[in-house]
Amino acid sequence: MAKMIHSMIRVLEEGRSVEFYKKAFGLEVAERLDFETFTLIYLSNSETGFELELTVNKGREEAYDLGDGYGHLAFSVEDVDAEHRRLTDAGLSPRKLVDFAPAGDVIARFFFIQDPDGYEIEVLQRGGRYL
Repeated sequence: MAKMIHSMIRVLEEGRSVEFYKKAFGLEVAERLDFETFTLIYLSNSETGFELELTVNKGREEAYDLGDGYGHLAFSVEDVDAEHRRLTDAGLSPRKLVDFAPAGDVIARFFFIQDPDGYEIEVLQRGGRYL
């Protein structure tokens, strides 16, 4: 059986991105691999073994075009209302909280936030399939 271990996104500024993911989601640098033309930074926390890999291509100055194929990363949290308040208070501008109830029953409570490079991140109330 295959085990999912990380997802990679390209970022323009290492420090800005590392600080955002630490402040927003408590991710710390697990490993940093520096090469001649690029740097890989693996971020994780104690909640999961899954990592976010940030790739910084050296010498790049223009923002990445995210295109129309990228969807989002997702984090689950114990208290989505408290996280929304915390991120708002931290000046990170999360969007409004949503109760997703397509058939009348709420199946997900969430909000979205963008990282400094424009990547969408969904923050979900932990429960059901979103553990």
